[in-house]
Amino acid sequence: MKNDFNIIIEGVGGQGLITLVSILDQAVFIEGHDIRSSELHGLSQRGGSVEIHVKFGRKIYSPLIPKGSANLIFGLDVSETLRGIIFANAETKVLANRRFVPYLNGLPEEEILKLLETTIKNNNLYLVDASAICKEKLQKEIVSAIYLLGYAVYKKLVPLKEQSVLKAIEDIIPEKYRELNIQAFKLAKETA
Repeated sequence: MKNDFNIIIEGVGGQGLITLVSILDQAVFIEGHDIRSSELHGLSQRGGSVEIHVKFGRKIYSPLIPKGSANLIFGLDVSETLRGIIFANAETKVLANRRFVPYLNGLPEEEILKLLETTIKNNNLYLVDASAICKEKLQKEIVSAIYLLGYAVYKKLVPLKEQSVLKAIEDIIPEKYRELNIQAFKLAKETA
């Protein structure tokens, strides 16, 4: 990698954010890059808003990503994705689960989608029905974050190799849940 890669992850506690970041950290480590990640605001408790900064590259000194400097904004629902838009620039890719949690910011879903669509330019907005797909195909909505990670890898929104992420899933996820997470990750290949 020539340049650092900056990811902002937005979601709420209970959506698998900590697991997602652990897998990202491990996959980047497997590929031999330096990585720093930090939960910045909110609590990783069920229902609390969480913002996580992930930065990787040759040598990383701080995980903090300045406003307007994200390469990828990764939202686990559209309401939370809107919170991360301050980190976007004209080249930023935004990947969001189309899931809508109405109590988070009080705006109606249509207004949030319109704000995202008008703010994110150059066809850089990817809205994916990850929760619905995982619920239908795997009977488990909780793996939608892993599905979105697969989508990001297969769509080349994040510079990570499929094999590295699959190895990270094997390393991080307990055996009891490992196969389900691998299925969720690979399921994204069909839609990416």
